[in-house]
Amino acid sequence: MKFLVIGLGSMGKRRIRNLQYLKAGEIIGFDIKEDRRKETKEKFGIDVFSNFKKAIDAKPDAFIICNPPNLHMEYAKIAAENDIHFFMELNMSTGPMEALIEICKKKDIVAAPSSTMRFHPSIRLMKTLFESNRIGKIVAFTYHSGQYLPDWHPWEDYHNFFASQRETGGCKEIILFELVWILWLFGNIEKVLSMKKKTTILDSDIDDIYQILLQFKNGSIGHLLVDVVSRISTRNLTVVGQKGTIEWNWIDDVIKLYDAEEKKWTEIKNREAYKDKGYKYIEFMYIEEMRSFLQAIKEKKQYNYSLSKDLKILKIFEAIEKNSTNQKYITIQKRCDKYNF
Repeated sequence: MKFLVIGLGSMGKRRIRNLQYLKAGEIIGFDIKEDRRKETKEKFGIDVFSNFKKAIDAKPDAFIICNPPNLHMEYAKIAAENDIHFFMELNMSTGPMEALIEICKKKDIVAAPSSTMRFHPSIRLMKTLFESNRIGKIVAFTYHSGQYLPDWHPWEDYHNFFASQRETGGCKEIILFELVWILWLFGNIEKVLSMKKKTTILDSDIDDIYQILLQFKNGSIGHLLVDVVSRISTRNLTVVGQKGTIEWNWIDDVIKLYDAEEKKWTEIKNREAYKDKGYKYIEFMYIEEMRSFLQAIKEKKQYNYSLSKDLKILKIFEAIEKNSTNQKYITIQKRCDKYNF
């Protein structure tokens, strides 16, 4: 097979590494930026193109779409219309997605939106623990995902990075990224309540902190804090069940399980199985995701995360945005003025 990697920034380079690691086939690249083309050619030894038509003329069998998220749908549509398999990083466009789904229904291609965290071994382990009822019925969870935006890509000015633009802000990307696995673990969402704000920490026209409450159809409630101002990179999850509690910290990557009957904590580590050829542990969720895409093509089966599921996530995010804008909050100060606290 021949793969065309569209967009040769950090994710494009990562996907090239993944494909080369998997010995997937021939890889070519496309980017409008000369410095990215030069670096990619020198680093990976692949042919690169500045002209998209010439890249298409090379007859790729699959697109790996890694350019800024507001541009993904343009290339996904080209792939679908030309019977080319495609893998697409995080998408932020709702309207074009509906049209793309209709096109793909008539095509015999694998259309694979990214669902990276569903391949993280700790997320998969928690899925198994929940399904085996280790902590009983889930009552609630709280999750914080945050990282200081200038630290995302320290090699470039964050003002020029898509995550600092209003349309494709960093918090928006994180929320969409996290909701993919949150729905997978906790089920369908019934109601949302949200609040967002632009702090004075970043010189950027984006809302850089979100507080979100999620009510699920199974009755559980989740709290999601997302920010791009936290000076330490963090992903912390606490899940409360009727028979116990699970805690997970992204950095340590240790799942702690409290069993209420035995009244004790157990630590579960599973990173030993993911060491290979000097790759960092975290890289393997990207490798396994790409492996799954290749298997779907080879075995001519549907990819495990569909465009329709991705559209559902986008619709949920639309509700979060709408609620954070229109919600009428109770002003406490006016209610408390007459009291001398």
